[in-house]
Amino acid sequence: MEYLLTFLEGILSFLSPCTLPLLPVYIGYFAAASGHAGRKPLPGALAFIAGFTAVFCLLGVFAGSLGGLLTRYQTIVRLICGGIVILLGLSYLDVLPLPFLHGTQYRGEVRDVSSAFLFGMVYSVSLTPCAGAFLGAALMMASTSGGALRGAVLLLLYALGLGIPFLLSAVLIDQCKNAFARVKRHYRAFQLFCGAFLIVSGLAMATGWLQRAMVFLSGV
Repeated sequence: MEYLLTFLEGILSFLSPCTLPLLPVYIGYFAAASGHAGRKPLPGALAFIAGFTAVFCLLGVFAGSLGGLLTRYQTIVRLICGGIVILLGLSYLDVLPLPFLHGTQYRGEVRDVSSAFLFGMVYSVSLTPCAGAFLGAALMMASTSGGALRGAVLLLLYALGLGIPFLLSAVLIDQCKNAFARVKRHYRAFQLFCGAFLIVSGLAMATGWLQRAMVFLSGV
């Protein structure tokens, strides 16, 4: 269950109102990094995805390790992490603005695959405001996972949820334009859904429902 949730959080990060409108800019970066502007963005896109995946996995290891050290305080950790995810959901709904979620922009030039990898690393630690809430939720979930390996796997799935749409968009940008336009027209409804998703996830973590669901599913 928690693996599916973190994967969905990655997808929602990609579809967020702060990421999707910048997609043409990212595609331009990927194409420049691949050395064939406008024609072959795939190598640059893969390097970009590898960059943020590497950082996310390291963050997952750290969060999982920290949670593992606090196993004896599992109930307290679960309540704190669930509460933080609820706050992130309220921030996404603009009920409780959290200025620290606002990311920074990459100001370097993307000329080759190595700089695209660096771009991905910078993107991972300076996610735009909307996507930052989902990354925070994924990290909170990793911290309750009880181990470095599980934390890394959770953040890897988050990275895949974010990276696969980037990769498909880089390859099928023309075919995806209509779908992206429809998402943009319904951003407010999407924002409400995402905020509710985070709040429900936080409640599931805080009450222990998520852990109980995991135990139940593992026994099926």
